[in-house]
Amino acid sequence: MATRSNSRLADSILYPFANIGHLTENPPVVVESGEGVYITDSTGKRYIDGQAGLWNVNVGHGREEIKEAIKAQLDRISYYTIFGGTTNMPSVELAERLCQLTRPEGMVRAFFSSGGSEAVEAAFKLVRQYWRLRGAAAKTKIISLKRGYHGVTLGALSANGITSNREYFEPLLPGFIQVETPHLYGNPYTQDHEELGRICADMLEREIQYQGPGTVAAFIAEPVQGAGGVIVPPANYWPRLREICDKYDILLIADEVVTGFGRLGTMMGSRHWGVRPDIMTFAKGINSGYIPLGATMMNAKVAEAFDTGDRAQFSPKAFAHGNTYAGHPLACAAALASLRIVEDENLPENAGRVGAYFLKRLKEVQSRHHMIGDVRGQGLMIGVELANPETGRPFDISRNVGGRISDHCREKGVIIRNLADTFIISPPFVLETGHVDEMVDTFEEAVASAG
Repeated sequence: MATRSNSRLADSILYPFANIGHLTENPPVVVESGEGVYITDSTGKRYIDGQAGLWNVNVGHGREEIKEAIKAQLDRISYYTIFGGTTNMPSVELAERLCQLTRPEGMVRAFFSSGGSEAVEAAFKLVRQYWRLRGAAAKTKIISLKRGYHGVTLGALSANGITSNREYFEPLLPGFIQVETPHLYGNPYTQDHEELGRICADMLEREIQYQGPGTVAAFIAEPVQGAGGVIVPPANYWPRLREICDKYDILLIADEVVTGFGRLGTMMGSRHWGVRPDIMTFAKGINSGYIPLGATMMNAKVAEAFDTGDRAQFSPKAFAHGNTYAGHPLACAAALASLRIVEDENLPENAGRVGAYFLKRLKEVQSRHHMIGDVRGQGLMIGVELANPETGRPFDISRNVGGRISDHCREKGVIIRNLADTFIISPPFVLETGHVDEMVDTFEEAVASAG
């Protein structure tokens, strides 16, 4: 059995977003098992999983209900395509369930893929074909936010607003434009939430006018930005986005890959802001990460463009996109079981309640430690950003302050992900306040040791 000190852990895998040299000296933890909010490594050490795998194990590790659903489907058939006039019942049942869950947002059809990047990629192709079917072929441009994260496939990456994700792969696709994100902490405009919402929405409107509304297909954003630093927009921002998109006949895409199915304390992130998008993208929490799955949902306005009354087997008006594993029966069976747990245990409500307590505890820590510049979040989607108390600016990256704090927490049995000096806290929704106390106490101890 491999241990963390075994250097071969870094010999054969090219790990995502990881420095080979660092992993050679600091081999990754081998995760062997999990139960609830805990994972256990190959040495038997147990950790609180403060990142829920990677934002996605929302109902917790080791849920028997999901394992039994996968096994039952395996006993019937492990895979069959939804291409070419065949389908499988888990995909049909899941599509119906998703339409029910998103009825307040007006979604009527689901398109399945293998994960979040693919769900976003499908959304972009959907909107471009939609406008062609509507006779507006010039509407091709996609506008997104700086610091937004939408995935790593080429189209999704072109919408990303995180410079470090983009720079090695440029030039990216043409027709993708980023505008300012409404991030209260450290912005140069104002410290008033509502005013910032207006300012950033006005920037979007001016960019649409500059590009020409007849060339803009869609605007995409996360209800709360995730990998960009857990950026919670002002309450007036998303309603204003909807107004602007309606004014200029632009489709609004809500990237719900992280926020969907309860992380903000509401079933959908869009619902938290009281907004009905035209398209929604899902992955991660759709089945709590038990098997890869993504979905792109559309409202009646979009769906009707593809239902033209043409009954021929092959039509130029069919959506010209698909993945081999779209609607994978095992993944869909896992999703149906996971979503039952989310509803039966009212996990969005728990995420909202426990998340509020988590934020309160972290703000108390902030009041005692000047190197914590900002604590922000909604539900169980929380960001903590460090700042040099002497300058008010981020620490020099060479000091590895965030990395040292994260390592200290891990040594003490708490996994909290850091992106440089910003910590992203996204635990499973079954987290309890006792777990929060352990996590916050460990984090404060780590901050004090790094100060």
